[in-house]
Amino acid sequence: MEIKILGTGCAKCKATEKVVRKVTEDNNVDATIIKEESIMNIMAMGVMTTPAIAIDNKVVLSGRIPSEQEFAKLLAGVVVNSCNGSCCC
Repeated sequence: MEIKILGTGCAKCKATEKVVRKVTEDNNVDATIIKEESIMNIMAMGVMTTPAIAIDNKVVLSGRIPSEQEFAKLLAGVVVNSCNGSCCC
């Protein structure tokens, strides 16, 4: 899984990254976390307000800092929806 924090490096973007890293670590999620700071790349993903989060190149949140609980729910939804029947769910 690839998680991108989309933002130019402002305080809200850094706070979003902190939430993402904490939740993934606390839940032992195997993910590559990438900070995307290029405004051109961010806009190419359709994001007009930052901070934003994309999971596997799908924007799941934009324009605010998620709570840890909110990001955990977003993450859980992605993991469950990606199951192809070969996992334990």
